[in-house]
Amino acid sequence: MHATRHLSRHALTRRTLLKATGTAAVAATAATLTATTAAPAAAVGGYAHPGLLHTRADLARMAAKVKAGAAPYTAGYAKLTANRHAQSGWTANPQAVVYRGSGTPQNYATLYNDVHAAYQNALRYHAGGDSAHADTAVAILNSWSAKLTSVQGSADRFLAAGLYGYQFANAAELVRDHGDFELGRFQEMLSKVFAPLSDGFLAKHNGAVVTNYWTNWDLTAVACVLATGIFCDDKAQVARAVDYFKHGAGLGSVRNAIPVLHDDGLGEWLEAGRDQGHALLGVGLMGTVCEMAWNQGVDLYGYDDSRFLKGAQYVAKWSMGGQVPYTPNTRRKGAVAGWSGSETASAAAGVDPAMTRPIWAMIANHYTKRRGLSATYLTQIAAKSAPEGGGGDYGPNSGGYDQLGFGTLAFTRDKATTSATPAPIGTPPSTPAPTATASGAGTGTDSGPRPQSAATPSESPDATGDLATTGSGDVIGWAAAAGLTTVAGGLLLMRRRDRVRRDAAE
Repeated sequence: MHATRHLSRHALTRRTLLKATGTAAVAATAATLTATTAAPAAAVGGYAHPGLLHTRADLARMAAKVKAGAAPYTAGYAKLTANRHAQSGWTANPQAVVYRGSGTPQNYATLYNDVHAAYQNALRYHAGGDSAHADTAVAILNSWSAKLTSVQGSADRFLAAGLYGYQFANAAELVRDHGDFELGRFQEMLSKVFAPLSDGFLAKHNGAVVTNYWTNWDLTAVACVLATGIFCDDKAQVARAVDYFKHGAGLGSVRNAIPVLHDDGLGEWLEAGRDQGHALLGVGLMGTVCEMAWNQGVDLYGYDDSRFLKGAQYVAKWSMGGQVPYTPNTRRKGAVAGWSGSETASAAAGVDPAMTRPIWAMIANHYTKRRGLSATYLTQIAAKSAPEGGGGDYGPNSGGYDQLGFGTLAFTRDKATTSATPAPIGTPPSTPAPTATASGAGTGTDSGPRPQSAATPSESPDATGDLATTGSGDVIGWAAAAGLTTVAGGLLLMRRRDRVRRDAAE
């Protein structure tokens, strides 16, 4: 392999195909063949609600386990009730315009604090049953949808739109049936204020070359587009998000975020060459995208022979201080029609094993409990990070609010007792969603010592700064997720038999 590589979509794919032919990859595929679990399917005529990070069955499981005093749910619930954002006395402070980025009167901290207060109160209502928390969440959400008109600032406005857009949608999804919730007005806010910025970023990358922005920039946008699409029952938006995850040209698509597969079953996480905080952010965002898609019958967790599992295992091992390989790479930077430059990452960055984020319970429970796969590093880091908290528990800066958290409470589950072929991927399904699953019972076993925490650095714009003005009405004119070409030949032979059939159909 050359000492450096330009991170084009096609170059990454060729290297990945070569690596994928190793014997360990064959063994991993065989394991996947023997342990698959069906993804829930979306409701007829639209999407299942609630159906972003939490389904109705998930919420019922949380409530039952908390009521029964079952571990580790009680520890997770205690983290929630102790958080200052999860109190029914929270009063919102909505703004007409939210600014994020240097050179602007930044006020975005007001937004992310209110978003997390809405989410935590809504989650506390479902887990504990006190309607005062649902009322508080609704009051927060209604106040913002009545006042907010735009998100502005430097290139960081795209981060604000992506992060707080997907989080807002998740908070609102938990109270969408509340009698006082202004559903239509909230949908309009998501569709007109948040989603257009995320759509526009994925289409034009702020006027930069496609590799200018690191992995997590793309993933914030994908998360927002997907969450907004599901919340607003917009199939075109959901299709765009799924397509970008699978085939996007930017560094946030799964094959560009995890460009190299190694014979030990680990997948190199591109942003590990940058720093630990942003790598954790990226893994958390990709897991969020996978979970929201799964709850609508779209299996991104298992896409490309569970590529995300390999990348998450890599970051988990590395974050705990383990040695991991890293292939030197060079990414192009600059404006499409202006100056250009490059930046080379030569090795995985150093880590602080005490640094953690509330991202691991969701990912570990999917692969080890829903699918019954072995994921040693995920299991270890999830135990180390438990019980997971949320916004406000991981430092006062914006990096501590990038994930909604509380995974110990929300995602702990027993191993599934049934297995089946996952629902077809590529287009939103339309069959009824089950109200309960085999994985919805049991106390689970993911627990561990309370971790030390360190703040993930807040993302900032790359050297290009604000390269171009992306119109708020820009919409990606991409094709739907179906009908795209997939790789053939040797890699197909290594995929699960059901995935071979799906790829052949594409």
